[in-house]
Amino acid sequence: MTGAAVALFIDVLNTHDIKLARKLYSSLKPNDVLIGDRGFCAYADMFTIKKLDFDAVFRKHQSRTTTMPKGMPKGKIVGDCDKLVTWYKPRSCPKGLSKDEFDALLQTIIVREIYYYIVILGFRTQRVSLITTILDKSIYSTLKIVGLYGKYWDVELDLKHIKTTLGMDILRCKIPSMVRKEIYVYLLAYNLLRSLMWSAGTTYTTPPLRLSNR
Repeated sequence: MTGAAVALFIDVLNTHDIKLARKLYSSLKPNDVLIGDRGFCAYADMFTIKKLDFDAVFRKHQSRTTTMPKGMPKGKIVGDCDKLVTWYKPRSCPKGLSKDEFDALLQTIIVREIYYYIVILGFRTQRVSLITTILDKSIYSTLKIVGLYGKYWDVELDLKHIKTTLGMDILRCKIPSMVRKEIYVYLLAYNLLRSLMWSAGTTYTTPPLRLSNR
């Protein structure tokens, strides 16, 4: 993992993150794994991701309750804190989805649900539930999925570096075409820096993300 930016979509300010994320799906390839927070854990997205033949690990949305397969009240147990569950298509078309897109969704999909606990002395124990399209435990064990989701926080730090460390939180150009150029130049500089960190990490057998980018 290098922390480099590999794709970019730009839209108006009030565009929802999910709408932009769906445009990024075309940039992913089979065997890629998309990692995201609760906001991306929607039925339509899980269906689309499975159809495009890549995978995802998302944190389970707080409004969703697990529905077990019929005749299996406890779900199909894959391992401790790890099971396959059935998701059902929403009754009404969600916002951000066209009628044709909604009609194309299957009635059910099978996903894998994993949960674990974060225990910190002096704080309330927190349960984290993950949803993934990776169903085969022989490919990704429970711990490997949990570790993979942990990379999400590295991505958050990378985004913080782009906005804060590089100073991209305030764009100074005034017209749309120049704003786009300004963003591209920032990302070019960022990726050049990540390339240098990768080269240094390879030379000295150190993970690139363990190096300072300052």
